[in-house]
Amino acid sequence: MDVLMGLGGSDESIKTLRRTIERTKEVDDELTVAILEKPESKRSQEEMRERAETLLEDADIDAEVVVLEGDPGSALVDYAEQGEFDQLVIGGGTLSPMGKIQLGPITEFVLLNAPTTVKLVR
Repeated sequence: MDVLMGLGGSDESIKTLRRTIERTKEVDDELTVAILEKPESKRSQEEMRERAETLLEDADIDAEVVVLEGDPGSALVDYAEQGEFDQLVIGGGTLSPMGKIQLGPITEFVLLNAPTTVKLVR
């Protein structure tokens, strides 16, 4: 399976990357990691690229790492449309005080507009 994973600058994104790497090792998926531009994140795109490459190298996974510019949701959906991916993986969603999932605007945009199956990792 060809998997595209969107990686922002949050701790949640790193957790999602680790889980995606575990799955990739288990089932031998082809993985592409797309580093998203999120100026409000606590980590820069360069930091996230370095972190992703380190985690992939430590896991002995040969994956492509790309850096996307512009609006994160649109850039990720556009990139997914250009490739032949079977699945798009993103992190996101928090629980409300009532126990219902709340999606951020980027996650919601990707879920509604992606050209392929989207796996949401919480």
